[in-house]
Amino acid sequence: MVGFSPNFSPMNDYLEILLTLTQNTVFQAGLYVIGSLIAAKLVDWIITSGLSRMANRTASTIDDRIIQILHRPIYYSILFMGLGISIQLFQLPEIITFVLIGLFKSTAIFIWSIALFQSFMHFINWYSRHKTFGESIVQPHTLPLFDNVGKVVIFLVAVYFMLISWNINVTGLLASTTVLAAILGFAAKDTVANLFAGFFIMADTPYKPGDYINLDGGERGYVKHIGLRSTRIMTRDDIEITLPNSLIANSKIINESGGPKENERVRITISVAYGSDVDQVRSVLEKIAINSDNVCQSPIPRVRFRTFGDSGLTFQLLFWIEKPEDRGRITDELNTAIYKEFAIEEIVIPYPQRTIHIKSSDLPN
Repeated sequence: MVGFSPNFSPMNDYLEILLTLTQNTVFQAGLYVIGSLIAAKLVDWIITSGLSRMANRTASTIDDRIIQILHRPIYYSILFMGLGISIQLFQLPEIITFVLIGLFKSTAIFIWSIALFQSFMHFINWYSRHKTFGESIVQPHTLPLFDNVGKVVIFLVAVYFMLISWNINVTGLLASTTVLAAILGFAAKDTVANLFAGFFIMADTPYKPGDYINLDGGERGYVKHIGLRSTRIMTRDDIEITLPNSLIANSKIINESGGPKENERVRITISVAYGSDVDQVRSVLEKIAINSDNVCQSPIPRVRFRTFGDSGLTFQLLFWIEKPEDRGRITDELNTAIYKEFAIEEIVIPYPQRTIHIKSSDLPN
């Protein structure tokens, strides 16, 4: 029976070693790290496998996408919780523990902010595609507004929670920020005006990215980007112009891409000499427009006899083109063809003429 004495039992030795390890802070911290990693992996697997399978059975795709977006911040949140507990077990200097835990919290808030914004924008895009709009504010052309407002709101909420995670007195800071905002509002009134104008432009949508617009100041080109402060326009010379939104909001805007379709009607005014055959002029102009590959054949080009001018008869050729940016090139093409065809047909293009009558009188010597 001596061989079975507890003093020689290896089981007691293992238990004693295990008890010693469980009282060791490094071992406990390692257990929390491993445990949090396993828990994070387990929850991530449940979300990506179990919930994704359930979402795949639905007709909508929005739940699939939101699950894909949110599983990552949930994974990191569980992992950072275990890391935070393990850091506290090490009993490091208070300042180091505070900084490390603050970094974990800030990183988690940052990851959640990105995920929430992506989920929000995915929902808005999905809603805009599947909603029968009517009077609904969520429409494809208002998506830039929700994009910018969502960024601002989520950014402010993220900053708020980050301040709390670093134990900063938010109440006192908000009071100071309110006073500072009022001062900055007066100092930067132009910037504030641009911001509000940007919101109104996105809500009212007088134009959208890709539209070809003309402004009162002579600016003309494609809308490249609509921001909260300014709108960027790309001209036909490939020069980007940045215009403050407050300036655009108070300007007359001609949207050449607006209306039911992008086609645009172009007018070319031409004068012919008195005595010209009106039917011949009309036929020549119509033939030139119809034979051009760049002119739309529906509606069909037409010619109007507009007025009796000082030096000749004024006609106007009206035709449609596919895109407003092609107007200059097509006008040049037809003007050249008109000049050549008139020379062949011997149709005279008049130039201003003045008849001067000189009245003489016999003056006394």
